[in-house]
Amino acid sequence: MSKPIDLRGAAEPHQLHPAEKPGVLVKAGAGPVLQATRIAKWFGDNHVLRGASITVWPGETVCILGRSGSGKSTFLRSLNFLEDPTDGRVEIDGVVVNADPFHTEGKDRAERIRELRMRAGMVFQEFNLFPHLSVIGNCIEAPILVKGMARKEAEAIAEKYLEKVGLLDKRDEYPSRLSGGQRQRVAIARALTMQPKVLLFDEPTSALDPTLVGEVLKVMADLAHEGRTMIVVTHEMDFAHEAADRVYYMDQGEFVEVGPPEQVIDAPQDQRTRDFLARFRTLGTKK
Repeated sequence: MSKPIDLRGAAEPHQLHPAEKPGVLVKAGAGPVLQATRIAKWFGDNHVLRGASITVWPGETVCILGRSGSGKSTFLRSLNFLEDPTDGRVEIDGVVVNADPFHTEGKDRAERIRELRMRAGMVFQEFNLFPHLSVIGNCIEAPILVKGMARKEAEAIAEKYLEKVGLLDKRDEYPSRLSGGQRQRVAIARALTMQPKVLLFDEPTSALDPTLVGEVLKVMADLAHEGRTMIVVTHEMDFAHEAADRVYYMDQGEFVEVGPPEQVIDAPQDQRTRDFLARFRTLGTKK
């Protein structure tokens, strides 16, 4: 059976959720840096995303919660078109890309996707470091090749961010000689070296030994408190509660509850959110 495709989302204006209000670190008068409008995604007959929208202001940290398979990672990857949405529209820092399921837009759209990706740095679950490059080599590869940055300038920026994540002394090591937590911190420094407008984190601690999770969360919390704009898919409830300006709970490809962490985590209104959080309370791991 062929899947239905609704192409209305790209043309519809973006609508704010009532809970989408600028966070405490957002400068007065600032407009949103990211707006994703009615993002839908089909994989064959599987309707993974069902018109999810999000608004993020510069300086905010927002967290996306949800069960495995709810569409969280697909939504995050759709924001920089690592997954090409079936429907919807993404705007980051003035760069707009619409879904194009019939591939009608060609080279102009490909260029806009490239521009969009330079504004949205991605930190993956599995680090995705190049094993044949040193730590500094991993950090400067994209600025030199993608942005055309001079090597000396790229190294200076990379060293600044390696120092920020506590790994400047490892600049000449190779990934195989680092712990999982160190590799993830290098991945964060690598994303920062591209100087993106938004950082996208896809469950960045899920592949780590529990003893290494804290070092990565501390770096992320420091970034949140200094006003880095971040969207974080996570199951780390302590981090979401302490660092997030706003929390989104996703179920079956839709955001079913949106609000500040003290509402969504501490006093959820939707039964689906309550059921999800009850698992953490039952296991003694409520964050």
